[in-house]
Amino acid sequence: MIEHIRIDSRSQNEFIELTQDLNRLVAECGVREGVCFVTVPHTTAGITVNENDDPTVRADMDATLSRIVPYLADYQHAEGNSAAHIKASLVGSSVTLLIRDGQLLLGRWQGVFFCEFDGPRLRDVYVRIVGL
Repeated sequence: MIEHIRIDSRSQNEFIELTQDLNRLVAECGVREGVCFVTVPHTTAGITVNENDDPTVRADMDATLSRIVPYLADYQHAEGNSAAHIKASLVGSSVTLLIRDGQLLLGRWQGVFFCEFDGPRLRDVYVRIVGL
């Protein structure tokens, strides 16, 4: 079964943690050992795994991506959100996570983040959990 998480982003650029939602889905499906696939079906949003303890890491990621890919530049895409498309490609649209003992197998400081680059918007995240 494919699960769905609805995201209501509030800013143009935002990192929204999904770790608790994903662990809840893993617990609900009853898989003890397996794989959790997480994907974002948007071309201006992404998904990543990074530190979830210190919020300045997310601020640094946002600032660096914005420095590398400025909002305004000599882009050809007429819609005006080229920076969001480029950032989403750099970050990626999916992650694959292992499940052990009924929980995501993440490091002590790791979390899973939905990355908004063209908000605020209503967004979707799809999750597929497979037992082994």
